[in-house]
Amino acid sequence: MTPTAVNQLLLVACDLVAISLLTFGVYFPRHHRRDLVTAFLGVNVGVLAVSMTLSSTSVGIGLGMGLFGVLSIIRLRSYEIAQHEIAYYFSALAVGLLNGLPHRVSVLTACLTLLIVAALYVGDHPRLFPRHRQRSLRLDSAHTDEDALRAHLEVLLGGRVVNLSVKNIDLVNDTTLVEVRYVVPAARRAEDVGVPTEQEVRA
Repeated sequence: MTPTAVNQLLLVACDLVAISLLTFGVYFPRHHRRDLVTAFLGVNVGVLAVSMTLSSTSVGIGLGMGLFGVLSIIRLRSYEIAQHEIAYYFSALAVGLLNGLPHRVSVLTACLTLLIVAALYVGDHPRLFPRHRQRSLRLDSAHTDEDALRAHLEVLLGGRVVNLSVKNIDLVNDTTLVEVRYVVPAARRAEDVGVPTEQEVRA
């Protein structure tokens, strides 16, 4: 193995360690949003793979940056794509670039393509944080006490609330719009405890 190949492997290893620490050690324990785990892993590995390919070919950096402009199609005006779907779109784009730019098949391209697929497989695996849920609820009462609201939501959803964000309190119509992230008990992990994304909930 050449020194260049060793350096590339070390760079890949450093990137994977860094994104793992950022995602699993910093972001998720604080915000508990599972879908962004997939997005962070997919985008990071996709950018890494394409960047390494561009740096190992004669393609100019201007063309490389221009190709990433294709990402503008991901946010459609008529429909907002979910975070994990963005990761899949980007990864599909990255795989296409990886296999379309080189003039010949190489071990590096094949390995980086497999790395993208593996990142999405792990990041979007149903066994990864399977008990975590996220809901946006409109309650039919105005809650100004966050502790009382948290307790009410835990009873309503049947799980432990790990993060909540009050989006709107309407004192005139007596409603509260809240985004909540919670963990369901282990016995209920296989059940669909779903409430529609936004629903009128009786207090």
